[in-house]
Amino acid sequence: MGAQVTLLGLDFGSTTSCAVAASATLTRAAGSGRAELGALEERYRSEMALTPFAGDALDLDAAAALLDRWLAEAGVAPGALFGGGAIITGLAARRSNADALAALIRARVGEALLAVAEDPCLESWVAFMGSAAPLSRARPGEPLVNLDIGGGTTNIALGVAGEVQRTGCLLVGARHVALDPRSRRLRALSPEARAAFDHLGLRRGPGEVLSQAEAEVVVAFYVDLIEAAITGRAGALDAPAAARHVQVPFALPEGIAAPTLTFSGGVGELIYAGLAGRPLPEPAHHGDLGVDLARAILASPRLSARVATPASMGRATAYGLLRHATQLSGATLFLPRPERLPLRDLPILARLSPVSSDAELDHAVDLFCRSTRGGCLEIALDDVSAATLKRLGARIAGALRRAGSIPEHPLVLLTAKNAGKTLGGYVTGWGALPIDLLVIDEVKAHGARFVQVGRLCDQILPVSFYGMTP
Repeated sequence: MGAQVTLLGLDFGSTTSCAVAASATLTRAAGSGRAELGALEERYRSEMALTPFAGDALDLDAAAALLDRWLAEAGVAPGALFGGGAIITGLAARRSNADALAALIRARVGEALLAVAEDPCLESWVAFMGSAAPLSRARPGEPLVNLDIGGGTTNIALGVAGEVQRTGCLLVGARHVALDPRSRRLRALSPEARAAFDHLGLRRGPGEVLSQAEAEVVVAFYVDLIEAAITGRAGALDAPAAARHVQVPFALPEGIAAPTLTFSGGVGELIYAGLAGRPLPEPAHHGDLGVDLARAILASPRLSARVATPASMGRATAYGLLRHATQLSGATLFLPRPERLPLRDLPILARLSPVSSDAELDHAVDLFCRSTRGGCLEIALDDVSAATLKRLGARIAGALRRAGSIPEHPLVLLTAKNAGKTLGGYVTGWGALPIDLLVIDEVKAHGARFVQVGRLCDQILPVSFYGMTP
C-alpha cells in the first residue's frame, strides 16, 4: 500500500461553480511498476453554487468565502493536497479579474493545484475525461465526441479508445442571453449574443421582452453552429456572425466514421433528462436560454440520432480536473535537487527527438537560456536503448555548452518513456555539466504549452499540463 493523497477539482463557470474532493492511494501497477492512483474515493461533492459576480467583474471576496467553505466541508487542508486542478470557464473566464481569481485559488490551496483562467482546450479535454472517457474506452473502435455545453461555451473533444485526439470550443451557451425568468425581459447580452441578434434581425436590448419565438430563432442559430462544427461544414462558420462564436476551431479527421455523441455541462444534464423522458423546466426558468437550447438539440436529427449516455454526467469539468489533470511521473526520475520543487508555469519550449538536427537543438537551448524562469523540452523516444540515450544526451549537452554560460534556472526534460534517470545522467555527464536538470519520465504532455511540477511524494512527482493546443 502506498501513500494516501488528496485530490481536488474546482470549476468556476458562467453561471455555477462547484468543488469535488477525493482520496486516493499511490500504487504501482503489477508487472510494469507504473505509478497509478488507486482506490479513488470521492469524499466530497459540493452543491452547485452561483458563481459570484460584482457588476462586470468576479466577486473575489465572495469567491474566497465559497472556496473556504468548500475546503472546510471537505476537510481538506490546503498543504495536504497532492494534485487536481481549478479552472475558470465560459463567461466567468472573460471577466477582467479572472486571473486574480486564479491567483486567489493558488494562494488558498498551495502549489499543488493547477489553477488557470480560460484554457478552452484544457476544458474540452478534462470534460471528455471526466464524462466520456470510460465509455470511450469501453468502445475502442468507435469515435466519440463529447459536447460540454454550459453557460458560456460549448467545449468539443473527439476521443478514440479513451484518448482525446481533437479539441475545439464555440462561444455558444445558455448564459449569453440573460433573462428575467418571469417577465422575459432581457437583463444582459454578451458581445457574441449581440452579434447573433444583429445577424438574425432581432432588435432587442436590455429591458425589452424577448418572445419565445425570438428565443427559438436564437437557439436555432446556436444549434446550426454546433452541427456545423461536428459535421465538418466549416464553411458555415465563416460568416462574420458565426465566426464570432468560434473560439477554437474544431475539425473531424478526414475519413472518420460518424461519431457517437455524449453531452456534459448544465445544458447536457437537461438533454439527458429529456432523453430519459423527464419533463424539462419551463423556458427561461433559469434566467437564460438553457432549456430552449436543450430542447432544440433534442429536436436536431444530427445531434440526437447517435447519443450515448456516460456513467457520470454531472460536474464533468471538476471531476476531470480532479482525476486527470494530474499525471504521475515514472519511478526513474532524474532529480538531483528535490528541494527546488515545486515548479510552476514552466513553458514547454520545444519538442525534440533523437533525429532532431543540431540547429533544432541549438534553437531549443537558446529559448531555454533566454527564459527568465526556466523551461521544458519534450523528448519523443521510440528507442530507449543505452546507445540512443547516450547519443541524445551528449547532443543536448553539446548544445548547452555551445550556448555559453548555462543559466541557473531549471531545465526540465519530459518523456513518455521509462528513461529519466539514464537520459539525465548522459545529459549532465553524470554530474560534470553544471545545470539544474530534472528529467520526468512516463508522462504525456498532450500538446500542452505549460507544465507544473509538484513536490515529491513516495518517490513520485505530480505533474500537470495546461495551455493545450486543439
